[in-house]
Amino acid sequence: MSASDLAIDASRLCLSYDGRRALDDLSLAVPAGAVVGLVGPNGAGKSTLLRCLLGLSVADSGDSYLLGCPSRLLDDPTRERLGYVAQTPDLFEWMEAWEHIETIGRAYANWSPERATRLAVQLGLPLGATTGSLSVGDKQKLAVVLALAHDPDLVLMDEPVASLDPIARRAFMRTLFAYREDGAAPRTVLISSHLLSDLERVVSHVAFMRGGRVLLMDEWDALTEHVRVVEGPP
Repeated sequence: MSASDLAIDASRLCLSYDGRRALDDLSLAVPAGAVVGLVGPNGAGKSTLLRCLLGLSVADSGDSYLLGCPSRLLDDPTRERLGYVAQTPDLFEWMEAWEHIETIGRAYANWSPERATRLAVQLGLPLGATTGSLSVGDKQKLAVVLALAHDPDLVLMDEPVASLDPIARRAFMRTLFAYREDGAAPRTVLISSHLLSDLERVVSHVAFMRGGRVLLMDEWDALTEHVRVVEGPP
């Protein structure tokens, strides 16, 4: 697979905090249009990886690219094509949910208030409530709306369903694939979780991460076939 076919291309990323190696010679290649579940225990380095890919943290060594653009030098056209949901959303506590949507929307040329409203309704987000009064789960829903309302080509999400109840989780998964504009290519998604069960119905690929490394990545169908072979009778 050539680099032009990859939405995410990371090679030999290393990053240390306080003497601890958070990313340890990590490489990851995500094909355009794939929905990848990034799975691993707490402390595996999933959040650090997402932040490095987005240029929010700078790796000590190695290189990474999003949609062909270096993570360290993401330009405005590339940022327009990205959506990001942090594990702890960075929101303005005094704003009402609809004010967040209106304010953030001014930063994106492809922002659609109608799309944002549809997403909010689908997720059951109370638009008239102040952010400070929202539950942890509703804050996560607002972050998802803000990440998807400009119809990004690539979405990175860090444990987005951890605070949602089962019904909200199903609604959230549907939003990942809804409301692409006519003729748009399939959206690429990298979504982290410490529970594979949260993702198994929607992912096309799974990457297993531990100790700052991606130990294994493959298509979901191939992995499940492998598990059946291992667990079957001798």
